[in-house]
Amino acid sequence: MATEKTAFELAMKEVVLIKPSKPTPSSILPLSTLDHTPSFNTLCHTLHVYRSKVDDHDEPSCPNHQLLHPADVIKAALSKALFYYYPLAGRLVDHTDGKLVINCNAKGVPFLEANATCKLSSLHYWDGTDMESAKNLVYDLPSEDESGHQYPLVFKVTNFPCGGFTVGMGLLHSVCDGVGACQFFKAIMEFARGKTEPSVKPVWERDRLKGSITKNPLQIDFLDDASAAVSPFLPTEVLMHQCIKVDSESIKRLKMSLMKESGENENFTTFESLAAYVWRSKSRALKLNYDGKVKLNITVGVRRHLQDPLPEGYYGNVVVDADVILTMRELNERPLHEIVKLIKESKKVSSNSDYVRNFMNTLETELNNFKAEASGAFTALTDWRHLKFFENVNFGVKEISNVVPMPSDMFGCVDLCIFSALGNFDSSMEGGVGIFVSLPAPALLTFKEEMDALTLLI
Repeated sequence: MATEKTAFELAMKEVVLIKPSKPTPSSILPLSTLDHTPSFNTLCHTLHVYRSKVDDHDEPSCPNHQLLHPADVIKAALSKALFYYYPLAGRLVDHTDGKLVINCNAKGVPFLEANATCKLSSLHYWDGTDMESAKNLVYDLPSEDESGHQYPLVFKVTNFPCGGFTVGMGLLHSVCDGVGACQFFKAIMEFARGKTEPSVKPVWERDRLKGSITKNPLQIDFLDDASAAVSPFLPTEVLMHQCIKVDSESIKRLKMSLMKESGENENFTTFESLAAYVWRSKSRALKLNYDGKVKLNITVGVRRHLQDPLPEGYYGNVVVDADVILTMRELNERPLHEIVKLIKESKKVSSNSDYVRNFMNTLETELNNFKAEASGAFTALTDWRHLKFFENVNFGVKEISNVVPMPSDMFGCVDLCIFSALGNFDSSMEGGVGIFVSLPAPALLTFKEEMDALTLLI
């Protein structure tokens, strides 16, 4: 069912730089080998949607609206959090050895405030049906300072007349992964609630995940233009963006169908089952040619699989890649349970501590040889369901109602697909999964039909 879009206008204020609340060390900090994964050198945005508890009562004159100005509270909380996370107030620069480092100069985090003209409820709290307008609520100004150095962190807070607001947080993926981003955001909200220090103290120590030069690097296959499958819809400058919602009953039916198809009483996880189904559905929707190759790339968190455990509070990248490569004909014609097993096996191999070490060594040795994948034939899938963006982040009369993933390339790339948890705002979707995709219009229509077919499984 199509959701009617609500037009809204934003009045922008001047960008200000938020600096740590107290003096911090001035130093140059290295990044880890995993931080140097080439695709990570980009801002990843999350949109945190807060509604006022009085909004449901439609009382815009309620005194509670005047208790605290959200932007001022978050500015102060961010400043306090930056005292602990002071590298985020610096700048990402190129070191003489060609690697990226953080210059901890405390120059501050760009912070943009805006005022909207409509209620959050009229926008359905950005439940995924109008992803295009959500772009307006994240920091979309230049991500570099006047010297051409990248900001590790940017913020945008938008106030709504109903008393609700949104927080658009953009974090450089080279500096932290999703777990680290959650840890940092939680610290900000703890200060917003009046705490005097974060419950988890941040740890840098990026040398813990430093690879070594190796003579036996892993053989990593990249899709080039010659071998990759192609789509009649690509290239294009016009993409549609949407969150496809899959309820828990549809997921249950998919798993039962896979068990029946395989003839085995095998455990098929939600992620592995949906990953196979979504990869095939997306590739079909793009009408990729049968003789070309397609690749599924999965981001695998490996914090629990390291030989030397990381200290609590480490907020750098602790993820590696798991890949599956097939021809489009194989992906389309092989039984789906076989695709699921390939995904399961790839994840299992990537979660091995020896593989993690070999992956880091390979990245350290062949960083310049990591290539961009052929767009369309490549699908990068990441699972945000385990991230704790909803936990302990309310304050005052404001409560979190939604978190929307919006990596910077989400709106210009067909390759990225994100799984997100549902049910925080809509109880009927408890246990369901939101699938964020960007596709050409005709491909998106076909993809939605493929996803709707889940409801017909017996």
